[in-house]
Amino acid sequence: MKVLNKLKEIIKKERNISFKELSDNWLKSKKISIKESTYYHYIYFLNKYILPTMENVKLKELEDYNYNNFIIKLAEDLSAKTIRDLICILKSILYYANEEYKLNINIKKIKSPKLVKNKVVIFSNREKGRLENYCIKENSLKSIGIIICLNTGLRVGELCALQWKNIDLDRRILFVKHTVQRVYDDEKKKTRIVMDLPKTASSIREVPISNKLFDILKLHKKKYKDENFFLSGESDKIIEPRNYEKYYKQVLKKCKIKSYKMHTLRHYFATNCINVGMDIKSLSEILGHSSVEVTLEKYVHPDLKTQKRYLEKL
Repeated sequence: MKVLNKLKEIIKKERNISFKELSDNWLKSKKISIKESTYYHYIYFLNKYILPTMENVKLKELEDYNYNNFIIKLAEDLSAKTIRDLICILKSILYYANEEYKLNINIKKIKSPKLVKNKVVIFSNREKGRLENYCIKENSLKSIGIIICLNTGLRVGELCALQWKNIDLDRRILFVKHTVQRVYDDEKKKTRIVMDLPKTASSIREVPISNKLFDILKLHKKKYKDENFFLSGESDKIIEPRNYEKYYKQVLKKCKIKSYKMHTLRHYFATNCINVGMDIKSLSEILGHSSVEVTLEKYVHPDLKTQKRYLEKL
């Protein structure tokens, strides 16, 4: 009888812990299995968006909590993409609560907003030509970084993490193994640079180097050691994405090209690959997408001219 009463007391105590304590326990359980950048991403989103409202909600109240009202309130100021990211974190915490504390939260009732698909914007061929000519003429490591993105589809964080040892000119392969990003360290209350594994497992990949890119890279390869970062040319200096994007915007201004986002380089590469007839499976692997469906959904939308050309063949 004493054992049963003690057990009831423990369960009662557990069900009175706060959502803050629950999320702390969840973070501890996740830390060993996720990337460092992901860990700090979770902390940032929790502290900024979820805990201000849910911090003091008791565990025993979570089964009847109105999560959809909470999400609707957040959606007044946040994008659908941010809301979906928040919901993923919230659901993971609630699954943890169900497993560890034997709750019965109906997580399937939590609704995610639909994402509005934005049309992919790319450079015109004339803009691409001006940009490429400027970068070749400047011939600095930073300018060549833009050419690399135009010809491989690398993400900006992947380019910033690129080292010369990741460029094999004998085999004409570029290895994508890391990414760089700035994260907020909640413990130290400041941001810092983190070099981590790429976005997904499929993002760790080998990308072929074209003849055009090979001819540019071989002129510089002998000047640098394997450990040197490509963009800085130094082993102890990483150029972070936001600083490189500033440089990229300056280049666009000098080329008299409107201010496209840096991701437009990746979009141009992907769209160009499709236009010259590359199969979707190959493109998906080069881009490091998690599935062919991601590539299909994002890039395979033929323009009116292409559709008319096919119709003329009927």
